[in-house]
Amino acid sequence: MKKHTLLFLFLAGMSCPTFGQSTPEFNVLFIHVDDLGWADIGVLGSDFYETPAINRLAAEGMLFTHSYAAAAICSPSRAALMTGKYPARIGITDWIYARFQGVGTTGLPGEYAENPDQPLRTPKNQGFLPLEEVTLAERMKGQGYTTFHVGKWHLGEVGKYPEDQGFDLNFGGNDLGQPPSYFDPYEPATPTPFYVLDRVVPRAAGEYLTDREGDEIVNFLQTQDQKFFIHWAPYAVHTPLMAPEELVEKYKRKAPGKQKNPIYAAMVENLDQNVGKVLAALDRLKLSDKTLVIFTSDNGGLIGNPANPITNNDPLRSQKGYPYEGGIRVPTVVKWPGKVPAGVQSNLPIVTLDWAPTILDYMGLNPHEQSLDGQSLVEVLRGGSLASRELFWHFPHYRGADVVPYSIIRSGEYKLIHYFDEQPDELFSLANDPRETTNLAAQFPDLVIQLKASLKAWWLETGARLPKKK
Repeated sequence: MKKHTLLFLFLAGMSCPTFGQSTPEFNVLFIHVDDLGWADIGVLGSDFYETPAINRLAAEGMLFTHSYAAAAICSPSRAALMTGKYPARIGITDWIYARFQGVGTTGLPGEYAENPDQPLRTPKNQGFLPLEEVTLAERMKGQGYTTFHVGKWHLGEVGKYPEDQGFDLNFGGNDLGQPPSYFDPYEPATPTPFYVLDRVVPRAAGEYLTDREGDEIVNFLQTQDQKFFIHWAPYAVHTPLMAPEELVEKYKRKAPGKQKNPIYAAMVENLDQNVGKVLAALDRLKLSDKTLVIFTSDNGGLIGNPANPITNNDPLRSQKGYPYEGGIRVPTVVKWPGKVPAGVQSNLPIVTLDWAPTILDYMGLNPHEQSLDGQSLVEVLRGGSLASRELFWHFPHYRGADVVPYSIIRSGEYKLIHYFDEQPDELFSLANDPRETTNLAAQFPDLVIQLKASLKAWWLETGARLPKKK
């Protein structure tokens, strides 16, 4: 029996040559922007925001044109990044309420919201990332990495902060989903003891938060003598809309394109400036060639009031929080000189939970042995290819006036949005109808049945919590 097992392991290793290969020590800089839309950078079509550093990053690396967040909202995507698992498996399927907001819909597994004005009871959201989950930071720390979290966390209250989940250092990570203010001392207009930016010590009145985040990373880089993992999760470009005045004035003078909000534009450019500042520090310190840089966002762009939009996700439909491409597709760029080909685009559909297994694969660890849902993208990042697979999203909650509980499956070019109430399901061909304007469900009923069967199997496999009829 042992001989057969050894033979199987040998053959399995031969068939998966990327796993366990010797890789020189390397660093990881993961930039996980908040609310940055797919069309918010120049290389993906923005004609108003100026993003030269991010454009350069794309020119020097690989740009993914069909990259997805694990959810149309923040906390589930962040949990997926940290664990390499689908949010439905963890139970974090909605954004987590901060302490000053009360419990809201946050609850324990098994608890349901009654929704008196709606036809369905919906599962309450898991209110924190369980400490039992092994995070990417914990895995990397176990391999000798110094781990540093900068910016937004939003995965639990005190006791479940980044330092409790594998990070040696934490600047700014707490339970808040947005800062009280972007300007030092980072206080709300009406001070409250519950709404404070934990893990940030003010240093210069009026200093902009994204500038401070960039400085903290540069200072960290200048003191490092061993391999590191930096998880930079800028609070920008999330609301409140606040930006350095000189940049706001610049965009007030600039002719608008499809996007036109001068404050949001200034936030995007300031973010880009700080990305450039950090990348320049890597160059100056001769760390670029041994640093894997991943740049992405946690969900699609927020439009807000259509009469005065924050951003414009065209050519994608809709916005943050919605099941359409504008809510879940995000900009993603990967750079690693000599390891990832420069100036290349990939249209392979990928998702947030792929990054943990990718990084583990580069470290020589077999991600298949880690009980992760994502897949390693190392072969694609080497210039090769991977077969497309089905991707899933799950939002079993009500939100606002027009978001009802839904699940999504993308299989090849087809995307099915299944609604749990009486609203008809929607089927789109993303190849022929990227704007998702024509519902093909009535035209292809057999395909709908097939995709719903895959979706139901996925619910069972992940233990996804489903809405219930009253």
